Amino acid sequence: MENRKNFFHLHLISDSTGETLISAGRAASVQFRDAQPVEHVYPLIRSRKQLLAVLELIDAEPGIVLYTLVDQELAGLVDERCREIGVPTANVLEPVMNVFQLYLGTPSRRRVSAQHLMNADYFARIEALNFAMDHDDGQMPEDYDEADVIILGVSRTSKTPTSIYLANRGIKTANIPIVHGVTLPEALFTATKPLIVGLIATSDRISQVREHRELGTVSGYDHMHYTDRAAISEELKYARALCARNNWPVIDVTRRSIEETAAAIVALRPKLR
Repeated sequence: MENRKNFFHLHLISDSTGETLISAGRAASVQFRDAQPVEHVYPLIRSRKQLLAVLELIDAEPGIVLYTLVDQELAGLVDERCREIGVPTANVLEPVMNVFQLYLGTPSRRRVSAQHLMNADYFARIEALNFAMDHDDGQMPEDYDEADVIILGVSRTSKTPTSIYLANRGIKTANIPIVHGVTLPEALFTATKPLIVGLIATSDRISQVREHRELGTVSGYDHMHYTDRAAISEELKYARALCARNNWPVIDVTRRSIEETAAAIVALRPKLR
């Protein structure tokens, strides 16, 4: 279509942090390559006054409106005003809640931010995040048997962000760099609890990522060797052989997002533990 815009406004209204809406909005918008969303996120909207101010902003820059508002009066106000403005709306949680209600035969409690209660799961995530930070890049090997997952990999295979992502799901994760000629900690080989998994990627991908790394002031740092594809191929060959020798599964992260890599690791856990 000739009049198709290459961007659109995406308004996300939440009575909580907005994380659910952001994920839903991005999951949908990524399916439309010809239009990029301009996100407007309005978290913690819990009063009529707050909502009316948001609706004025939407009127100034019309677009798609997604919302998660437990208060049905506020939700009704969004639908009413957006119809007047002439923009589409969707209550992201309501269809899901209706399915739950039909199946369980009981109405929902409609509690704002119920998913963010500081319960046992919340504190488990905090503990896992602390563990991941304490055991980043091969630190504190004496605690490896307390980990749920240990990630190995050569430099720039996204070990740290994957560890943090898993920790945010309550999975205690350590990560260790694989460096040719450097012995891995003995505690890794004696640990019986954790799933141990290696991350690899193509030499081209790793070289590309390493090219963008700040050199810093590390003594003896050889940038040419660090980004050389032939040298990286040898690193990967060594990493593969190490994992094969110890029967550690390997995941290629070349075309995987952090989320996809984490999902692949989670999928391995019940099979190996």
